Amino acid sequence: MPAGRRAPAAQSARRPPPPLPLLLLCVLGAPRAGSGADTAVISPQDPTLLIGSSLQATCSVHGDPPGATAEGLYWTLNGRRLPRELSRVLNASTLALALANLNGSRQQSGDNLVCHARDGSILAGSCLYVGLPPEKPFNISCWSKNMKDLTCRWTPGAQGETFLHTNYSLKYKLRWYGQDNTCEEYHTVGPHSCHIPKDLALFTPYEIWVEATNRLGSARSDVLTLDILDVVTTDPPPDVHVSRVGGLEDQLSVRWVSPPALKDFLFQAKYQIRYRVEDSVDWKVVDDVSNQTSCRLAGLKPGTVYFVQVRCNPFGIYGSKKAGIWSEWSHPTAASTPRSERPGPGGGACEPRGGEPSSGPVRRELKQFLGWLKKHAYCSNLSFRLYDQWRAWMQKSHKTRNQHRTSGSCPRADAARREVLPDKL
Repeated sequence: MPAGRRAPAAQSARRPPPPLPLLLLCVLGAPRAGSGADTAVISPQDPTLLIGSSLQATCSVHGDPPGATAEGLYWTLNGRRLPRELSRVLNASTLALALANLNGSRQQSGDNLVCHARDGSILAGSCLYVGLPPEKPFNISCWSKNMKDLTCRWTPGAQGETFLHTNYSLKYKLRWYGQDNTCEEYHTVGPHSCHIPKDLALFTPYEIWVEATNRLGSARSDVLTLDILDVVTTDPPPDVHVSRVGGLEDQLSVRWVSPPALKDFLFQAKYQIRYRVEDSVDWKVVDDVSNQTSCRLAGLKPGTVYFVQVRCNPFGIYGSKKAGIWSEWSHPTAASTPRSERPGPGGGACEPRGGEPSSGPVRRELKQFLGWLKKHAYCSNLSFRLYDQWRAWMQKSHKTRNQHRTSGSCPRADAARREVLPDKL
């Protein structure tokens, strides 16, 4: 290559290095001149201000770097060049900047305020922290799954947005004695939560609170007092199974297993069931399941897919008189009821022959009885034997009636009376 073409390469080698990535400015501290020398300095360095405040800053050049006089300097904030009218030259080596009514920092690590030379190289940088002091955290809730641990979560004060990095510390201690302890396992069940895995005492209350701190101040929540035995919960009941009850078209049987975590402890459990049809978002809740691990859902729609969930609430642990905390709902389990074999609307009905008494009043009485049974024995310990026999027989009776209807004949009235209830009832 001719010697005359080496000059541009040599000039290129003397060019100042490109600006540092802006993301690193407030992580590594204020950048200096590209050569590493203290070419310029911004004052104040890394200020912390309230939202709405004003800032007066200066960039002062040291030595005699090329193109680095005050007349050639300019400012950028988060990579955007600030209007020239916000700056003024104080002397040959110092450029001042005036910012009013500052907004919250765009990043919690601080906004990047940078002083540049005429050619765009970085001379100095500063982190600008603009935000709000933390407000008092609230709504602390805690639970234990094995009576040896404790998990708590809380809500930050106000809307939780301070525009600054805010540190939250969960503190706890025994109510009447002992020293303050700090939780160490954060973000276990969300951004504002902490888990205490062990070394907790039973039969004595704890005081629990949250402290919030950032560059502009600190705040402390109200103290929550609790006994571990009063905040016990479990995992959702496992192995939930939903199945049909023979050929009964309006019922499903639900069975599940007690949560294993507390089998070694003295406690009782209450259960709730909720269910919905496949194409609906509305759940119907069954409250009166007591401590059973099975339940029969009645009064359902024939030929319909249902989703079922179960949850558990332990209570009476070691004699505690307070109810525990409801577990999460189990994963949905689906099953369908059998399709109805009754004639649809407009299919007609087979009436008894003239002069023969009708079985309608008896059937209405049975309907009222079954309505009472469904209402008062929904998931209770009352046997469903009579009801099951009646329902199975009725479905068989409808098949017989349909066959008579097809053949053009009707059963006699006395047979109709006998069909109201099977002999075994």
